[in-house]
Amino acid sequence: MTDPTEFEKRTQEVLEESVARLDGRTRSRLTQARHAALAQLEQPARHWWRSYVPAGAAAAVAVLAVVMWTNPADRPVANPVEDMELLADADAPDFVDDGEDLEFYEWAAGEVET
Repeated sequence: MTDPTEFEKRTQEVLEESVARLDGRTRSRLTQARHAALAQLEQPARHWWRSYVPAGAAAAVAVLAVVMWTNPADRPVANPVEDMELLADADAPDFVDDGEDLEFYEWAAGEVET
């Protein structure tokens, strides 16, 4: 630890002088307030999650609004049988004939799986 500067020494002296001028009743009240504050720090914070409830509710409403707005009920639903027929079709164009862009298709397949 470094030695206190002249400013720090003078500040400490002024503080000690001001404390010496306080009456006993004021000192007692300050001591009680300090002990109460320290005791409150030692207690575990109860109900800390209550501060997150309004933000969580707002986020849930926002997500629900986005889902409802981007996924209307009249959108056609994909048919897995038709999708399988398209994949199994021998006449379908082969997108990876010469191996070009094979990494892209592997990446895209990985993105669909995740």
